[in-house]
Amino acid sequence: MTHMEMKNPEQKHVTISTRKPLQNSMIQQTSADIIPSNEERLENAKLSSGRRKGRRRGKGAKVEQLQEPKLDLSMGSHDSSKGLVFHRRPGYGQLGRKCMVKANHFLAQVPDTDLSQYSVTITPEVASRKINKSIMAQLVKLHRDRDLGMRLPVYDGKKVLYTAGLLPFVSKEFAVRLAEEDEGTGVAKEREFKVTIKFVGITSMVQLREFLAGKQVDTPHEIIRIFDIVLNQLAAQRYVSVGRCLYSPDIKNPQQLGGGLQSWQGFYKSIRPTQMGLSLNIDMSSTAFIDPLPVIDFVAQLLGKDVFSRPLSDADSVKVKKALRGVKVEVTHRGDVRRKYRISGLTSQPTRELIFPVDEKMNMKSVVEYFQEMYGFTIRYSHLPCLQVGNQRKVNYLPMEACKIIEGQRYTKGLTDKQITSLLKVTCQRPRDRETDILQTVNQNGYELDPYAKEFGITVDEKLASVEARVLPAPWLKYHDTGKEKEYLPQVGQWNMTNKKVINGSTVNYWACINFSRSVQESTVSGFCHQLVQMCKISGMEFNPEPVIPIHSARPDQVKKALKHVYSAAANKLGGKELELLIAILPDNNGSLYGDLKRICDTDLGLISQCCLTKNVYKISNQYLANVSLKINVKTGGRNTVLLDALSSGIPLVSDIPTIIFGADVTHPETGDDSCPSIAAVVASQDWPEVTKYAGLVCAQAHRQELIQDLYKTWKDSQGGTVTGGMIRELLLSFKAATGKKPLRIIFYRDGVSEGQFYQVLLYELDAIRKACASLEPSYQPPVTFVIVQKRHHTRLFASNHNDRSSIDKSGNILPGTVVDSKICHPSEFDFYLCSHAGIQGTSRPAHYHVLWDENNFTADEIQSLTNNLCYTYARCTRSVSLVPPAYYAHLAAYRARFYMEPDKPENAIPNCMRTSNESCVRPLPALNEKVKNVMFYC
Repeated sequence: MTHMEMKNPEQKHVTISTRKPLQNSMIQQTSADIIPSNEERLENAKLSSGRRKGRRRGKGAKVEQLQEPKLDLSMGSHDSSKGLVFHRRPGYGQLGRKCMVKANHFLAQVPDTDLSQYSVTITPEVASRKINKSIMAQLVKLHRDRDLGMRLPVYDGKKVLYTAGLLPFVSKEFAVRLAEEDEGTGVAKEREFKVTIKFVGITSMVQLREFLAGKQVDTPHEIIRIFDIVLNQLAAQRYVSVGRCLYSPDIKNPQQLGGGLQSWQGFYKSIRPTQMGLSLNIDMSSTAFIDPLPVIDFVAQLLGKDVFSRPLSDADSVKVKKALRGVKVEVTHRGDVRRKYRISGLTSQPTRELIFPVDEKMNMKSVVEYFQEMYGFTIRYSHLPCLQVGNQRKVNYLPMEACKIIEGQRYTKGLTDKQITSLLKVTCQRPRDRETDILQTVNQNGYELDPYAKEFGITVDEKLASVEARVLPAPWLKYHDTGKEKEYLPQVGQWNMTNKKVINGSTVNYWACINFSRSVQESTVSGFCHQLVQMCKISGMEFNPEPVIPIHSARPDQVKKALKHVYSAAANKLGGKELELLIAILPDNNGSLYGDLKRICDTDLGLISQCCLTKNVYKISNQYLANVSLKINVKTGGRNTVLLDALSSGIPLVSDIPTIIFGADVTHPETGDDSCPSIAAVVASQDWPEVTKYAGLVCAQAHRQELIQDLYKTWKDSQGGTVTGGMIRELLLSFKAATGKKPLRIIFYRDGVSEGQFYQVLLYELDAIRKACASLEPSYQPPVTFVIVQKRHHTRLFASNHNDRSSIDKSGNILPGTVVDSKICHPSEFDFYLCSHAGIQGTSRPAHYHVLWDENNFTADEIQSLTNNLCYTYARCTRSVSLVPPAYYAHLAAYRARFYMEPDKPENAIPNCMRTSNESCVRPLPALNEKVKNVMFYC
């Protein structure tokens, strides 16, 4: 099917005649034309949530075919002033109950005076930013009074230096001597560096002033970066700097995480342009550091066993080597001489077997003898290997017991589940406590006494910003008419399934169960399955009480064999009909079993599966069973609930014409992995007007590539013809197949994009959407709204009065539905913060939505209430969630797809290997089976 023919003649590509689709956000091109009482509130919410005010749009709105010039969104090095312009804020939201909240933003006032920029050249060149800063600090210390005209410059650690006024020279060379310690030999050497400082130009404040005033000018990244450097200059001398975060063991006592690690508390700090001016965003942070222990104690904690009397196994040695490589240590066997070294490896032999040449005649001596004779140091644990320090040419051996780990080294490798749990406990702070710590941090930083802030005339407010917010009303939800409660209005972001039945219950006639847990008896599994089936029935599903075949028990290492056996045995019994659901009982700690099972079921067998852990089988709770039944219902094609407004055509810019809502996300390999591909996932609604069922597609792409490569793609077939495809095209076609209509409006929620990538992602992915639509019909160009969703930011919102019970939920957080679109938001672009969920523990993190492109011309109220209302339709629980569901589902699908990757194979053994632009090879994921592709298999 190459075209989406429209059987209904009224279903044309439409836009509303009262608006121009490109009036506020457009592409400007030089070679082409511009392309163009509370009860009342609850009752109103029930009848007409999100009703548009002052709009001539309704059921009888006039529509016309969109005649739109062709968009050229080809990739290139665009500047926003002459390329793509982000959508401007159309106004502020009015819907909801007004209230005041506090935000962890502190107004930073800066002077209007221009700044001076200088280039810095250090000879010989040094790669370490830390050493560069030490060189510059020494230069300023020696020459500030005379040669620098009393100026106190700030330096970025690379090539640029800034001053609050001109220096008394245009170019000058300085000689600086600095003592450095060689990490291989531990010997301190004094080196001389030549530092040339040369005037580059004046950095004007005009652009910043215009930008903060809301005028459409490019973001003054350079000026904002300068003020960031100024406020970071003193802090970086006091704390350990990790990206934009600063850590110290003195902020709070370090907490043990186990395995030789401890957590240090610190804070995140960033200057942001907002409607109130420049704002200093401060938030608390914690991360893992290596405990500054004697190395031998660290190894004992890492392995969790006695290493003082037993030699290390090969597996232990590999683990220790991995953990210690790159770690700095100091020696402890030489009294006050504490030379420092960096560990490069571990010896393969124990210390007692190590010998090395002591002179040019190759006379050999053992390490044990050498340390005894040279330092009078007796090695007690000679059964352990030595640390290797230095480079390959000259390797030095150091006994573990003679070394201590230097304080302040962040642990960059992966944490265990237990360590992650411990770290989360440390970082989990109630809102009142977090606010107190943030205020204390600002106070400790003492910006009023900071010499660099004084030099540049920066003052920082010591109070959290007080911001006007609104609490949006919760939407009414529709359940099945056979339940006692046919409609329900959630209270404080949560509800339950008591007296309710799912609006569309699926039918499961043929199901089976595999038990992979040796500790669970078959009778227990049978009892569990019986109770789960009953709960599914109570929830509104039709469910055969008996499995197709008896419960099958299997070993976890026989997963493929067991699945194939159950699948074929069921097929034989059913005589042509297919198994619809597999229930799998897994051990609590199941290693790769879960991933293997999902990979085989999703890609090979095309079998919907529901996994249950042993602990939940033994300790059966109705809440658990109810949640699992919700998952089973949507996985097997049902719907749990829909927005009441969706059924009464009451959702603005969704209910009027067929609308498809996309969610997209890219997940990257964990830190330290430098080769695994990134996984992209796209989901799209497959029902209209309900917009609750989402089909999902996944693909692998180049390592850490953020742009989704497979949104639209073309390739040559065997006859040399061009074939078009890609995830957008496929999902548009499946929407047409499911609804009988083609989408006349696209809303695209894109997760996981940092601010620095907004422009590139919009340019590339909007172009892909356009091309995918045009590949179906040349004139098919439905209007697109492109919204970035961010959860990885550091803005937190607090109740103005923590004692006011009416303004907080049970966890002490702000109420679900709280939205902010003023003061701390962008000066001119269309963004807002929405806390759509009720807090459970810790401090709630609002989602940050940024409408980059909007041809549908949403008002602030429309996009905010749509986003908030969708958060109540998440299929896996009866809670409003923190992230708009399509983006959440895309994240789940991408997470699931990581299990589809097969174990590593050499490149030349990879069939259908896709070559990326840098010639790296990306192995395609196995294709999703057609039987699972159009249901919510990822839930």
